[in-house]
Amino acid sequence: MTIHFPFQNTYSALPANFFARVAPTPVAAPRLIKLNRALAIQLGLDPDVLETPEGAEILAGKRLPEGADPIAMAYAGHQFGQFVPQLGDGRAILLGEVIDKDGVRRDIQLKGSGPTPFSRRGDGRAALGPVLREYIVSEAMFALGIPTTRSLAAVMSGEDVMRETMLPGAVLTRVAASHVRVGTFQFFAARGDTDGVRALADHVIARHYPDVAKAERPYHALLEAVVARQADLVARWLLVGFIHGVMNTDNTSISGETIDYGPCAFMDEYNPAQVFSSIDEMGRYAYANQPRIALWNLTRLAECLLRLFSDDQDKAIEQAQPILSEFADKFTAAYQSGLRKKIGLFTERDGDEALIQDLLDSMAKNTADFTLTFRRLTDAAGDPAENKTRDQFTDPAAYDEWAARWRQRLADEPQSAAERQAAMRAVNPAFIPRNHRVEAVIAAAVNNDYAPFEELLTVLSKPYDDQPEFAAYTEPPLPDQRVLRTFCGT
Repeated sequence: MTIHFPFQNTYSALPANFFARVAPTPVAAPRLIKLNRALAIQLGLDPDVLETPEGAEILAGKRLPEGADPIAMAYAGHQFGQFVPQLGDGRAILLGEVIDKDGVRRDIQLKGSGPTPFSRRGDGRAALGPVLREYIVSEAMFALGIPTTRSLAAVMSGEDVMRETMLPGAVLTRVAASHVRVGTFQFFAARGDTDGVRALADHVIARHYPDVAKAERPYHALLEAVVARQADLVARWLLVGFIHGVMNTDNTSISGETIDYGPCAFMDEYNPAQVFSSIDEMGRYAYANQPRIALWNLTRLAECLLRLFSDDQDKAIEQAQPILSEFADKFTAAYQSGLRKKIGLFTERDGDEALIQDLLDSMAKNTADFTLTFRRLTDAAGDPAENKTRDQFTDPAAYDEWAARWRQRLADEPQSAAERQAAMRAVNPAFIPRNHRVEAVIAAAVNNDYAPFEELLTVLSKPYDDQPEFAAYTEPPLPDQRVLRTFCGT
């Protein structure tokens, strides 16, 4: 059977130093775990064909689809602040690009498809756990309305991989607007390859920011556009309690999508200093640090673009600084706007930021669950007698004091209680991929039970609906269920 993907590849047409041509390493016995049928259709692919044994072989890298031009992309990156001049796709291979039904160009990439010239002595494979984690969390982020890479399929490889112990191997088929990263620009800039930086910038403009091409200074406008998208993206993360875990520059997408779901997690109790990643010992990528790190990463991008701004470095720096300074205002505007919506405010008034900050401070002091507090607040907005929100606080009186001021502020708004509640339901999810649920799904899957995985995906596909039959999924973990550390999986 010949399986055709309607590839229209542009990245592999760039100069040879942008990538290494390498085919996936065939696996022993691929078996499909999950196909995202809706996404397959969106990409112009036939899900019925992909669910055949031949389709599973393609999704595992055992055979190539017609029209594929497999490559491993080159990039560099700052990892926990330390620059590494060559990283690249060490366990991922880009099969090609397709134009989806909305006319958007999408990469189709295999993760865990075998070694590449960038593997740095790694085996190029992926274990089942990290593959399922990325599938679950990326699709949950999509359902939450947050820009993200997507998961098209998860496939068992039929081979074990060695990490701390022997684990079942798997391959993830990932879909992205592109896989160009801040680290991709750094790869060329670190080598003094200005032509490479320019070629990459032109590719990114054509693919992601076509309006920028018309600007008087297109490379300045490119930086402005990336700054704006990153500011909005990180604000969206904070508004749902998401912690990326490893915000290295090589994990920062130029398209403004969330990418590389390694030791990521959603907070249970609200704690601005929360860290889950087992390798983030100093808290560099803690929840509240994410905006600062995003700006740090964008500053590294600006450094790469300086030679495109001006041959005079001082002048180029002078031109980049005001663009970078826009990040703080853009992030704050998006974050504060989102917080106002989360507590049911339609207008902006003096004192709103202080009111919201008082709630967050009280939540942190009283170990209130982030997601449940805002969801219960949604119920309280529609019913003045509803008081379940206070149950989230170790000192319920602290909530009562704040709620009195909140209701006084709501009285100044013209909307009805029903309108307010509907608006709050649209931004305060009931369901997130809580760590203990994800870990339970992975544990079951390792024992060949995928029913919990399927059920969790069903629940997370409608995060803003009540779904009373799945009410247990809204609950935070019991003390003995808490997951305090997440792992990269490489």
